[in-house]
Amino acid sequence: MPPAKKRPRTYDPARTRAAVLTQFGHVRQAVRTLGPDRLGLPTRLGDWTVRDLIAHTGMALTAVDLLLREPEPARQTARLTDWPLAIGAEAPDIAGTARRPAAEHPDPDARLAAAEERFVADLDTHPGTRLLPTGAGALPLADYVVTRTVELVVHTDDLNAAVPGLDIPYDRQATAAATRLLADALAVRAPGGSTEVRIPPYAVVQCVEGPRHTRGTPPNVVETDPLTWIRLATGRLSWAEALREAVVSAGGERADLAEFLPLMR
Repeated sequence: MPPAKKRPRTYDPARTRAAVLTQFGHVRQAVRTLGPDRLGLPTRLGDWTVRDLIAHTGMALTAVDLLLREPEPARQTARLTDWPLAIGAEAPDIAGTARRPAAEHPDPDARLAAAEERFVADLDTHPGTRLLPTGAGALPLADYVVTRTVELVVHTDDLNAAVPGLDIPYDRQATAAATRLLADALAVRAPGGSTEVRIPPYAVVQCVEGPRHTRGTPPNVVETDPLTWIRLATGRLSWAEALREAVVSAGGERADLAEFLPLMR
């Protein structure tokens, strides 16, 4: 008898909303401390400056408003786990638009404040079942808000890497949601049950084709911490670098995830 299909993971909309707003609040508080000299610093994202990156981080919330202005799709055509695997196709458009808001809004915190206000109003006005035409397909608003945790945690990490001593905190709930969504996306990209990927304390998934593990110690195990996993999944860190720096452990002949990463290409 084939194994029963695992039910899709669910997220509590109220907790997800709180996580997004908390992480966004951490970014806003840090941005207020940045003077013009640090706003002009380079980042690890090509030729973006810190100012460009802050503007793009605000777009994590304004994207909800922009999608709500589009006609509502007739039916849902995507799953939440499709989003990380499809977002890479939007990268050129995102890169091309990030600098325009940075130039149009010389006060980064004022821009972030406006984005937060609009986001809260949108969630107060529309039900979580409202469909949005995302790059991955039609998704419910509540699911799309989960994807905002990935954007915010990733760009918090980008900002921390760009500005020495900034140390923006990572909200626990936002980090948990981002970790789980990206782990589940890996299980979609590399379906199977031969390898167990552990990201304590937030996620464990089975993936990769091969003999399915059913009991005892799995023969193929990958384990890492949440931030390292998020960096691997989004291309901030390569599999080879992670092994070399000993921030990921991988044991077993099917524990090499290099061909599946990054997820967001």
